[in-house]
Amino acid sequence: MSIFEKKEKNLNELINKLDVLTSTYSQSSYEIEKIKTEKNEILRQKSGIEKKNQELIREHKYLKEKIDSLKREVSKQSAIEDKFNQDIEELSQETENLVNEIEKWQT
Repeated sequence: MSIFEKKEKNLNELINKLDVLTSTYSQSSYEIEKIKTEKNEILRQKSGIEKKNQELIREHKYLKEKIDSLKREVSKQSAIEDKFNQDIEELSQETENLVNEIEKWQT
């Protein structure tokens, strides 16, 4: 169980306790209103936290996809660079062979 799920569970338990308190105790209307106000505030905070959590999850997914895309691009560029280096090495070898052939002909 994640920390978020634990906190949500605790929050729901607290809300239920507030509901029970409101309905079981005979308190002054001021106290009842105060408890209802606290309950509503907690519910608003819970809703805000859930909304922020969803935004963070979406942002995390987007950033993860972006990182994966960048990794693929880096891998492609690396493959291109390796091919380029291989081509240069082949050209160097061919040039060296041609120079050797030219030297043989000159002597």
